[in-house]
Amino acid sequence: MSRIVFAPAIQRYIASPEREVSEATVGAALEAVFCIQPELRGYLLDDQGQLRRHLAVFVDGRAIRDRQHLSDGIGASSQIYVVQALTGG
Repeated sequence: MSRIVFAPAIQRYIASPEREVSEATVGAALEAVFCIQPELRGYLLDDQGQLRRHLAVFVDGRAIRDRQHLSDGIGASSQIYVVQALTGG
């Protein structure tokens, strides 16, 4: 199974334990987590269902490409990290 981890910066606002998921895409994996923890949806996704600008998702160390539909694939033993993106100048 794949593992999804939420960074400590996110944990400050919504306690989100590490979870195992068996879904094939980032979006499906997040939906599985939202079924257990619905309050996390509004923190991670905007009203269009897209990843919020201040967040980043990495699958096996690589940033996802599809921030709108979250269709990036995940393998059977992928490591998925959801972190707050650094912005500013």
